[in-house]
This record gives sequence, structure tokens and C-alpha cells, in this order.
Amino acid sequence: MDTVTGAHVAIARTVPVPRERMWDMITDIARVGEWSPETVAGTWFDGAEGPYRGARFIGRNHYPDGVVRTVTCAVTEAARPATFAWTVLDEDGRVGSIWRYDLSDGREPASTVVYHSFTHGPGRTGARDGERLSPGSLNRRLSTLSHNMAATIEAMVASATLIGATR
Repeated sequence: MDTVTGAHVAIARTVPVPRERMWDMITDIARVGEWSPETVAGTWFDGAEGPYRGARFIGRNHYPDGVVRTVTCAVTEAARPATFAWTVLDEDGRVGSIWRYDLSDGREPASTVVYHSFTHGPGRTGARDGERLSPGSLNRRLSTLSHNMAATIEAMVASATLIGATR
């Protein structure tokens, strides 16, 4: 029985940053490594220069156990300033995971509700391998992802606030 496909975690945060600014930061693949505890680098490739459906980028992740993995990602949705979604592909081109940001206006002026989610796909990933070798590790991984997703958003907000304060 496949207990990994469909595993899901999501967070929602209201942040004091306008939606357009959050969109710009979320889709700035080259800067994600500044904010994420796990992703250390990202670059558009195959001629892509920004987010659009079908664009691809390379992500480089560094995990707490010392493993470094480079992944290919394909944008599945890019609707400024509301949605940015992509899949991480496994070595055979299958969907290993689905990542998504949905942005909506917050109650306060110039605030945004950020909904960020991860869903495991049917492809082969480290999480799938880990669960096979150590049942229960998937729950730990989902907890780590939730923590890292929140930390990334918090770092983006700190960066946006710092930039706003210097203008």
C-alpha cells in the first residue's frame, strides 16, 4: 500500500506585505536560497527567465543529514499576484512533489494571506525512500517541511520589511 502519495502539509500566514511584493519574492527563484532553511539555490533554465506555465527551474537543496540534492522543477501555474505552483520531478520525469502558493488580500491594508502547501506525488523522492527504510519518517519529514515553509515566509517578510524601511 502506498502511504506516501498524497501526503500533504499546508500552512497559512497573514503577513504585512502587499500581495504583488510577496508574489515577486516567491517567484524570485534566484533568491529563495536567501530565505529557505533547505533550498540553497535556484536558477531558471531551458530559456526561462521568470515564472510562467511550463517554465522550468533547477533547485538545489541541502538537508540536515548532509545530503545535497539537485532537482528539476516545472511551473504548473503562474497567475500574478495570486498563485505560483510547481512540481518537482524525479529522475524519470514523474511528479515527486507538488508545491503551491496562493496569495489573497489580508484584512489590513497592504497585507497578504499566504497559503503554502506541499503534496507528495507518485514519483520517487527521498521522503519515499526514507519511509520505506524507516516507517514513520514521513511524518517527521512533513513536520520539517511545515517548519521550513513557515521559516521561509518569515524570512521573506523580514527581507521585504527591511527593503521597505530603506526606501
